[in-house]
Amino acid sequence: MLKVGIVGATGYAGEEVIKILLRHKDVDITALSAVIEKEEPFSSIFPFYKGKLDIVCKKPDPAEMAKGVDLVFLGLPHRVSMDVVPLFLKTGKLVIDLSADYRLSPDVYEAWYGAEHKDEGNLSQAVYGLPELYYDRIKKAKLIANPGCYPTSVILGLAPALAAKAVDPSRIVVDSKSGVTGAGRKADIALSFAEVNENFKAYKANEHQHKPEINKILSDVAGREIDIVFVPHLVPMNRGILSTIYLKLEKKLDTGGAVRMYKDFYKGKPFVRISDEGKLPQTKDVCGTNYCDIGLKVTGDTLIVVSCIDNLVKGAAGQAVQNMNIMCGFAETEGLI
Repeated sequence: MLKVGIVGATGYAGEEVIKILLRHKDVDITALSAVIEKEEPFSSIFPFYKGKLDIVCKKPDPAEMAKGVDLVFLGLPHRVSMDVVPLFLKTGKLVIDLSADYRLSPDVYEAWYGAEHKDEGNLSQAVYGLPELYYDRIKKAKLIANPGCYPTSVILGLAPALAAKAVDPSRIVVDSKSGVTGAGRKADIALSFAEVNENFKAYKANEHQHKPEINKILSDVAGREIDIVFVPHLVPMNRGILSTIYLKLEKKLDTGGAVRMYKDFYKGKPFVRISDEGKLPQTKDVCGTNYCDIGLKVTGDTLIVVSCIDNLVKGAAGQAVQNMNIMCGFAETEGLI
């Protein structure tokens, strides 16, 4: 059995990792930690887990956790993971980091996250954990930079069209909408019930911190520099992301042809489902799952792509477990289907 620890176990993503791993036949959760007032059984913090996970959730002590685990999931805030990753790697542990600390080059990271990167040495060995694009690299990785939630939905929605050079790479408009859990479990007036309920807003228009991550991976796919227009929105629901992407076609293509192109690209990829012609996905189709559902529509010279994920599963914890499965030689779908 693989011994696993979760740092940040009481956050939305950390708790979701735990839910998934409790279904996993090859894993034993041996250590949990979080910033908490007192150390107590995880099932006392979340009664849902009574009889399922009663081990004590401790205050953060990476050196102590490293003694009893083979692999660690880091559900920490941005700018914090890079303080603890070196210790886990030095002690030979596999690391899957759900923050943005290992996704970008040092200069881009500093520009978008407002902090100097403290661990450039390990940054160079981090593998971007999007299995549909980087499966072979993930198999050999010791450190995974788990993708952001918006980037997962956007990159998966765009990759086939860019790889086929079917669209104008200089004209990409992305309209994304996310549930409130995408901001994490924290006290924030803007995320309180009275502010979010009965409301719908755009925010960080074309300046969201996930934009450089999206541009970086899409540039890799396209073989040229990509700079999308990206506008995220907050919608009054708990979880889910729906990204609608607008592209100008450079190849003659109808909706049926677009569907075939996408199905061919994702053939053998168990967690991407392409909708049949005439159908578009919705967030309810993927809520609680590790699937990314993609629907397509061609109208004139415009390709419209609709990409849906659960932001806490395929957008965070589920994708992290998918990466663990690949790294450790388990079935890619274990614990996730």
